[in-house]
Amino acid sequence: MEFSIAADSDIEQLIQMRMLYIFEDFKKVTSDQKQAIEQQLPEYFKKHIGKDMIAFIAKEQNKIVATALLLKIEKPANPRSITGIIGEVLSVYTCTKYRRQGIAKLLMEMLLSYSKEQKIDFIELKATEDGYSLYKDLGFVDEKISYALMKYII
Repeated sequence: MEFSIAADSDIEQLIQMRMLYIFEDFKKVTSDQKQAIEQQLPEYFKKHIGKDMIAFIAKEQNKIVATALLLKIEKPANPRSITGIIGEVLSVYTCTKYRRQGIAKLLMEMLLSYSKEQKIDFIELKATEDGYSLYKDLGFVDEKISYALMKYII
């Protein structure tokens, strides 16, 4: 098993892994949604990979079998984020055959080490039920905030 940071040459496989993650996480994806997502992803990865999105990958025989994406987000500084740089973890996904072997843990450890080197103030994520214990074991804590999580759908 080879662990590394993805390069431009990995984009096609990253798209495939993202789609697998989406199908498993969202359960119901319409054909129109699938088509729109597949159309957006190549340009997204080309624009962001190695810049404000770092993809940590595990490969076996040159095929990506697990991913963990880190988005580096810069915001105005505040008392919780003096540098203004935070991270968000997305698409932590391991192909079924490779699960329960510690691969996601190794990718997340790489992501956390990279984040410390980059002086990212903190890392956020939304944990699925399956991933919750992994993140707790790595030191992530449940965050209780006095704000209401809201969104406006356009």
